[in-house]
Amino acid sequence: MFYVGIDIAKNSHEVSVINSNGVLIDKSFSFLNNQDGCDKLLSFFKKFQLNSSDVIIGMEATGHYWLALYSYLINLDFTIFVINPIQSEAFRKIYIRKTKNDSKDSFVIAQIMRFGQFSHSNIASENVVSLKMLTRYRFSLIDNCSDLKRKCISLLDQVFPEYSSLFSDVFGVTSREILTRFPTPEDMQKISSLKLSSLINKTSKGRFGINKAKQIKDTAKRSFGVKFAHDCFSFQIKQIISQVNFLETQIKELEEQISVLLHKFNSTITSITGIGEILGAVILAEIGDINRFSKPSELVAFAGLDASVKQSGEFTGTRNRISKRGSPHLRRALWLAADVAAFKDPALSIYYQKLIKRGKHHLVAIGAVARKLCNIIFVILRDNIIYIPKLNESNIS
Repeated sequence: MFYVGIDIAKNSHEVSVINSNGVLIDKSFSFLNNQDGCDKLLSFFKKFQLNSSDVIIGMEATGHYWLALYSYLINLDFTIFVINPIQSEAFRKIYIRKTKNDSKDSFVIAQIMRFGQFSHSNIASENVVSLKMLTRYRFSLIDNCSDLKRKCISLLDQVFPEYSSLFSDVFGVTSREILTRFPTPEDMQKISSLKLSSLINKTSKGRFGINKAKQIKDTAKRSFGVKFAHDCFSFQIKQIISQVNFLETQIKELEEQISVLLHKFNSTITSITGIGEILGAVILAEIGDINRFSKPSELVAFAGLDASVKQSGEFTGTRNRISKRGSPHLRRALWLAADVAAFKDPALSIYYQKLIKRGKHHLVAIGAVARKLCNIIFVILRDNIIYIPKLNESNIS
């Protein structure tokens, strides 16, 4: 058996190949992270008559740069293990004096493969990878959209600080249409009450009329906003509203794609209170194979919802926060789900209220509910069953 260690980088990879005795069969070399580079690697294998049946390949999970090479080699039926860089650190210290060159890392990875002292990453199925990419992309679009809305609010606070009192939602349909056409108080004063009334009556589907139009114009007339650079403010607000509209259209299309992909899993996760299709998709994508967790506490730790203990000498902190060491995307989804379940789930709402009565802060209580949700999700996914709240179990104690 031969063991191949590949040190992953962005543009090129370093490879070392050793035999069962841990001896290099030839000098380590680098190859480009493209098709020509892979051809060079396969030519090396062919030179020493190595094939997929007598080769074990190891590589570190360095960012996303390993994915293309992994997918290429896995299609050629090679046995590949992807390891966490932390695991190779101990071996790296052992071999630091034996390999005084740039090939050290790939040689160490090859040795790790030979000794078998590693826990490899479970490579998710294509559907899981796709779902993870789409749900993470959605989070980025949501964050971008939120940033734009905050910028728009900031501009309005300067040029028309009273505007937020006119609508419960500045980015509601009616308000958004008004800002698109008349982004400053001066613009709103120029249009007649009748035309403004007709516009808002149409966009609000009859909810608002002439009285609302007069209120808007009166407020605009008395506005104590910035009295210069109106064209600058107007231009920015119009562009931001346009970007928000575009992003929200993209998010809607993206959520439809996520929904289609989620249904391929036939998962019961959406039976859990607070977890709809989108959050369910995020949770499934981030967890991957539930069988890689042997107990709920491991899932809690993976989500970064476990407590971080502050300890020094004989001192042990009593006010511990969550570790936040796991998947931030999973943690975010669980937190959002917990914020709903704490008030709508029959069992978890009782648990939440008990924590509040004991003097716990809302966020502390939500964090506790999120951990309970981890326990529920673990069982639901492991056994593939429908969630049914049970008030007589320990999840409300």
